[in-house]
Amino acid sequence: QVQLVESGGGLVQAGDSLRLSCAASGIYIAGHHMKWFRQAPGKEREFVAAHSSSGDPYYADSTIGRFAISRDNAKNLAYLQINILKPEDTAVYYCALDAGPIWSIRHSETVLYWGQGTLVTVSS
Repeated sequence: QVQLVESGGGLVQAGDSLRLSCAASGIYIAGHHMKWFRQAPGKEREFVAAHSSSGDPYYADSTIGRFAISRDNAKNLAYLQINILKPEDTAVYYCALDAGPIWSIRHSETVLYWGQGTLVTVSS
């Protein structure tokens, strides 16, 4: 059974930093794209960042510069570092495992597995 479990969310103040983790079990993340999406209250889920199977990072325009995605294949973990948090970063953050083509790296249509999400709340 494949599971992705996010952790590291919580209530923080604007300007703080957080590192979210995504632990995979039942599948090796090596050879797969690892992605992060988020869904803010009342909004649709949106792409945040991806780490391709070949090791290249991809970011949404809204997250480039403050967000950093990484992975540790040996530990089967993916990470999302968020710096200088803003109230508009408040959302449930989901990690996802994907094996689709690179043209879909910022999309969710080819996601194979989703985590349950971790809530990040940023107070002003």
